Amino acid sequence: MNEKTDLHEVLFLSCAVVTALSVIVIIGYIIYAASPVLEREGLGFIFGSTWDYTSHQFGIWSFIVATLMVTVATIVLAVPLGLATALFLSEWAPPWLDQVLSTLIELLVGIPSVVYGIFGFFVLRSYFNDFINPFIGNTLGFIPLFRYDNNNGIGFPLAATVLAIMILPTIVALSREAMRGVPVELREGSAALGSTQWETIRHLVLPASLSGIITGLILGIMRAMGETMAVAMLVGNVGATPASFFNLGEPMTAKILLDIGYYIVEPEGRSALFAIGAVLMVMEIGFVIAIHIISDRLKKRMEGAT
Repeated sequence: MNEKTDLHEVLFLSCAVVTALSVIVIIGYIIYAASPVLEREGLGFIFGSTWDYTSHQFGIWSFIVATLMVTVATIVLAVPLGLATALFLSEWAPPWLDQVLSTLIELLVGIPSVVYGIFGFFVLRSYFNDFINPFIGNTLGFIPLFRYDNNNGIGFPLAATVLAIMILPTIVALSREAMRGVPVELREGSAALGSTQWETIRHLVLPASLSGIITGLILGIMRAMGETMAVAMLVGNVGATPASFFNLGEPMTAKILLDIGYYIVEPEGRSALFAIGAVLMVMEIGFVIAIHIISDRLKKRMEGAT
């Protein structure tokens, strides 16, 4: 029995070590490959807006702004919809409807990102051009960020909508399972104390399942920030810093995708593209830390309310 236990421990430890080493090697290589340009450009790499291989100038501020705009817009669309869907499936949906909707949502995971991009470009683009973008512009156009600029439907609203659809399965699946993991005894005890179903959800289910919900949000948001093909097809790929939500832009992943085939063989160009990846990695880590800080404060507030 002890020999089997020791063997299992060694096996699982080996898997954990291989996983950790893989992450370390990948991160280390990205930093190593990016270091020549990062050392030469310094903070100018982040805050500069000129990207020119000929003049050896590399600034990614416009790419950072475009990445943040499409990511924040995706979060605004996907998080409320995903959490509301997970809540409905775990608390109110009858079993047959839960099975049907869960299957349909999970099928979205198997659709390649290029297919999402094609769907957005050939199906959704006309609706955004004719209805959605003009409506948002006419409603919120007094805010400079939402000043309407006709771009034939291509841009951040379309890209963010497609990305939101792409990450919904991750948010819904993990959040639903976390909510279902709350013991039935606790729910019954809350009801026995006179709490309504919504009070039980608010003061018991959500705080108890917050860790699983946060995991789903992190995985979904990280996929949105790292998505490449669909974003490159829908956001316009214009290198200028976007001043409006309706301007065209070029997120960091799209820049890497579009340039990698031409400049990967050049040491300087390759280092610059890896440097974009390094900055994107740091941004994702920052997002994860921020989400954990917000979730900790939210959990304390929920516990205080109970």
